[in-house]
Amino acid sequence: ERAAVAIIFAAVFDILDGRLARMSGTTSRFGFEYDSIADTVSFGVAPAMLAFHAGKFHELGWTGWVMGFMFTAGAALRLARFNVTPQRYPGRFEGLPSPAAAGMVVATVLFVGFLRETGLFVSVPASLPAFGLAALGLLMVSPIPYHSGKDLKLARSQTSLVFTLFAAVVILSKPDVTLFPIGIAYVLSGLV
Repeated sequence: ERAAVAIIFAAVFDILDGRLARMSGTTSRFGFEYDSIADTVSFGVAPAMLAFHAGKFHELGWTGWVMGFMFTAGAALRLARFNVTPQRYPGRFEGLPSPAAAGMVVATVLFVGFLRETGLFVSVPASLPAFGLAALGLLMVSPIPYHSGKDLKLARSQTSLVFTLFAAVVILSKPDVTLFPIGIAYVLSGLV
């Protein structure tokens, strides 16, 4: 669970670093490339290792390692494509964004921890989370469009601002419960 929280912090800093660089006028090609390397580690390697250990992929032997690698490779390829390919879909990402895929891993770990705290011990075969992780890896390199949220204008409507603040309070009050269904909904939204 501490590793899951560390990935959440990585996502927060990923949002902040680019914005701060743009606000201060200190963007550079080096920073752009370095950000992609950091994202590959934060949203490719770390979630795969977290899923490998939490999902007990070692029980699958070599197959567990391959499933974890599919996620990491998907994240690396997704980030490289994002850097060099123009967007085909206005207001949308092509493929599942790597932070969202990592967020799904984090949300699953936190949700399972919540279930354990409430006394519900969920036992699933290691192949189920391994398949889910590999599927997330494939969704990252897929051509499926996912909503980016960059065109969301909160300041234009008080209703949307109040709704967003209310949603943020609900999510922050119980992230171990709320992030999982939100993550599932986002992952499925591109497919729908």
